[in-house]
Amino acid sequence: MATGIWVRLMHKNRIEKDTTAECTLSDWQEALDAACHQMDVPRPIVLPRHERDWEQFSQVRFLKEHFIEDVPFDRMEVEYIDPDKKKRNNPAYF
Repeated sequence: MATGIWVRLMHKNRIEKDTTAECTLSDWQEALDAACHQMDVPRPIVLPRHERDWEQFSQVRFLKEHFIEDVPFDRMEVEYIDPDKKKRNNPAYF
């Protein structure tokens, strides 16, 4: 996979459904729209707190209260994946 996001729907600490969407670090919200559409779940409300978490950690968690509609999962986790970064930071690749 190229760089992008990994979106997981979690219920009782288990992955119920997941998908990936290609994007850059800065356009993650557009990729989140596409991933939500693909998984047929509503898009969460992105708060300033989520944007700060994304900037600091390249990941964010949305709880049930971050959705306008009722959702059948406990939380949505979104994480940025960059396979090239893992290769650069792993001494086994040198």
